Amino acid sequence: MVANTTAPRLQTLYKDTVVKKTMEEFNLSNVHELPRMTKILVNCGVGRFLENQKLKPEIRDTVTSTLETITGQRPVLVLARRSVSNFKVREGAPSAFMVTTRGPRMWHFLDRLINLAVPRIRDFRGLKRNSFDSGGNYSMGLTEQAVWPEINMANVSFTHGMNINLVFEDSNPAMSRFVLTELGMPFVRDEKKA
Repeated sequence: MVANTTAPRLQTLYKDTVVKKTMEEFNLSNVHELPRMTKILVNCGVGRFLENQKLKPEIRDTVTSTLETITGQRPVLVLARRSVSNFKVREGAPSAFMVTTRGPRMWHFLDRLINLAVPRIRDFRGLKRNSFDSGGNYSMGLTEQAVWPEINMANVSFTHGMNINLVFEDSNPAMSRFVLTELGMPFVRDEKKA
């Protein structure tokens, strides 16, 4: 089997055009001042599916299969760090499954997210423009895994959502928004007040 040596499409777009546009837009003189996307975190909370502090095997299998299919990596089980009586969660109980993608897998995942999954969201009108934190990281949520074309819903026992966090270094909300817009992220258009 021969490894795929071509660079991901969005990574090539970023290096060839987005870098230059970002430097011009924000008057940056050095390429080291550019915002860099370092990783994408995909998180699926399973705490609400616990029964007597144990996770049902079919729920565990569905969530791990979904995350593994869409990211190409095996998810890690995250345990609750402390007990919260309001949520009926004890310390050490299963809380979530998480995947961290970096490098080429991150760029391929972002490409499929922007071009395949997001347009399939029901009644989609664009992603929120204000979901950035002070470091320029972007967070979004999906309510069901059916938006991914790789997932065959006939083989799934229940639907679940996921949180997706795009993590940037050396950035701020304006720079991250500009970079993601240039990469094709479909944000809601600004409505100018008359």
